[in-house]
Amino acid sequence: MKIYIVGAGPGASDLITVRGMKLLQQADVIFYTDSLVNEELLTYAKTEARIFRTSGMHLQQIVSLMCEEVKKGHVVVRLHTGDPSIYGATLEQIALLKKEGIDVEIVPGVSSAFAAAAAAQVELTVPNLTQTVIFTRAEGRTPVPEKEQLASLAKHHCTIALFLSATLTKKITAALLEAGWSDRTPVVVVYKATWPDEKIVRTTVGMLHEDMQRHGIRQHALILAGWALSNELDESYRSKLYDETFTHGYRKGGK
Repeated sequence: MKIYIVGAGPGASDLITVRGMKLLQQADVIFYTDSLVNEELLTYAKTEARIFRTSGMHLQQIVSLMCEEVKKGHVVVRLHTGDPSIYGATLEQIALLKKEGIDVEIVPGVSSAFAAAAAAQVELTVPNLTQTVIFTRAEGRTPVPEKEQLASLAKHHCTIALFLSATLTKKITAALLEAGWSDRTPVVVVYKATWPDEKIVRTTVGMLHEDMQRHGIRQHALILAGWALSNELDESYRSKLYDETFTHGYRKGGK
């Protein structure tokens, strides 16, 4: 007995992986969070497949129903937004499924962090500037571990991708400034990356809250922050890989 947890990708129905699409085509039963996952993905499903919309269910309800269906011999797919490994609440589902003797296979998906970077045409890691990306969120109703407070993480001055934080922009700005960031540090906000109503807002740490308010963005947004997002970087930040003077295993560099 096995349940497939499939990453649906960030929104666009053609950004699911081929493996994920094939599982949707084979599924007898599909559970998906209708408030987050694009309904167009269900066009891959068989016409006779049963669909459970889970935005109004709690964890035990979802797991109980999935167990019932898989024990009937059905192919069951649990469709998650983005990639299941990032803010996917998969661990708690897997723990309950294991207690029922049900195996799990996870199919990765395109994270909204990468979809947002692609939409904004930015690179998250830039040579001689930053080689690190931190995935995190601002502290709201759900606490963040003390050692992972945003002001502490931001002291690394690398690129930061903030999930689930669109209503916490004042906290974000305060934390970044506390960590020594300039109020001119670039920020890119991508609302509903890859969806038809996608919106990209280019701003700064100092203007983040005001610009989010002005554009009416309060949910479904990924916030990217850091100097790697600047479109004014000079040649000193170019990669060595394509430098004509750089020698590597496949090419000898010249003077």
